[in-house]
Amino acid sequence: MLDIPSRVRVHVETLLAAQNDMGVCDAFEQYAPVGKPDAMNAPHPPKVAGIDSTVPAPAHTVAPSPAVPDPSPSGPSGPHAPRPPGALLQDRLAGWVSDLTTLNELTERLARTSGLDAALKELLRAGAALVGARRGLAVLEPDDGLGPDTTIGLGLARADLGHIETVPRSAMPYGTLLDTAAGLPGGDGEVVRPDLFAEDGLDPRHREVADRLGYAASYALPLSTETAGRLGAAVWFYDEPAEPAERQRHLAGLYLRFATEHLARLLDTERTRACMATVYEELLPSRLPRVPGVRLASRHRTGPRGGGDWYDALPLPDAALGLAVGAVTGAGPGAIAAMGRLRASLRAYAVMEGEDPVAVLSDLELLLRLTEPARSATALFAYCEPALRRITLAGAGHCPPLLLGEGRTEFVETSVSAPLGMLSCWEAPSVEFQVAAGETLLLYTDGLLHCTGDPVDRAFARLHTAAASVPRTLRHDPGAVADHVLHTVLPNGLDVTDGAEDVALLAACFE
Repeated sequence: MLDIPSRVRVHVETLLAAQNDMGVCDAFEQYAPVGKPDAMNAPHPPKVAGIDSTVPAPAHTVAPSPAVPDPSPSGPSGPHAPRPPGALLQDRLAGWVSDLTTLNELTERLARTSGLDAALKELLRAGAALVGARRGLAVLEPDDGLGPDTTIGLGLARADLGHIETVPRSAMPYGTLLDTAAGLPGGDGEVVRPDLFAEDGLDPRHREVADRLGYAASYALPLSTETAGRLGAAVWFYDEPAEPAERQRHLAGLYLRFATEHLARLLDTERTRACMATVYEELLPSRLPRVPGVRLASRHRTGPRGGGDWYDALPLPDAALGLAVGAVTGAGPGAIAAMGRLRASLRAYAVMEGEDPVAVLSDLELLLRLTEPARSATALFAYCEPALRRITLAGAGHCPPLLLGEGRTEFVETSVSAPLGMLSCWEAPSVEFQVAAGETLLLYTDGLLHCTGDPVDRAFARLHTAAASVPRTLRHDPGAVADHVLHTVLPNGLDVTDGAEDVALLAACFE
């Protein structure tokens, strides 16, 4: 607190009238101590080196007011005793500091959120604390129409949100803010309904829902700024007739302006990720082929930045089947585009000379070196003959596939070779092996190993253990095998949303 001398003379009404027009320093200047100057109140030293040391009087001043008598030690005490001089100023300063501290803490918590849903939930919690409510909902509807549109509740179950959605949109505060100019930057900016049941024109359905959910008042603010536009609206509900005080409204307005800018940044990120994920999905097979003698299943996930992991399965002449997985270096749109070009090229080479996997990868390496010399890639291609249950494969710097069945779970021994684009000329011998009926060949990208967070040798051991633990009843179902491996190697399988790695997995079960 500020240590203000006991000689300060403050008139309460005058200070209240002046504080809106005066800064803190001006307030001290206007209400300076009266009486004999001391060391802190001595005349200013003379002008030195061309600098005038005197402080000019503020342009906005208030007429002097009568001094309030100093409290006497022998005077009255208790709640009606005269307040110490400067107490009001101290209280106001303490209130400002408290408000700034609160806003700083709340905005820091909001800034730590990295997703739209998490940010909206934090916004509702912080807003409820600021306006003194217990429940609320946030409606995200960007006015550019590009989405995503979502509704998040605080203290409201999914069924409660369903009841609220049955109320005509125009009767709800968020409808007023989203569908009229009131919610635009520069509009009215808020919808205050302090006593719903006392309103003459309250919509019957709104009255019914409010009575059912047990709220009697609401306060709504738009999520809009000049730069972000209108993104949505937030509404808080009171259990009893009430409305926030002016100070609460001011703090909530400041907080929501910051929150809207933060939501706008998250919205741009979310849209970019969704766009990249869509492109990634379109570049991968929309469905797997049906080839007699083999059943296929695939699983994949795109990392937040978008990467170059891919898989493919295509029917070939003479009832053969081509299986491929691979990954290109880098992340983002460039890596996704390179992955699409590489996969399309491999399909063409596989149709022409798929029975020789080494020739397929050699052609792919030459194309990559000539067209994208700054990029490298790993790849594995397998030529399968389901009728004979015979597989011929070659790999270029890629992880060895895993073969699992009733009697064995082992990695296929492939030759060690460099990735494509790393050497002036790539070539490595192929490997040929037989599979038994009911066995599954598991092809995967190195993202599966990286997601474990373990060193490479421990990650391979973890993958082998996961494959060996597949229940016997599931080993003839390639989809069940893929899911079991993923949920064993990765505790949350492909449900992890914050993983930095792409994951692609292709399982082929031979009958």
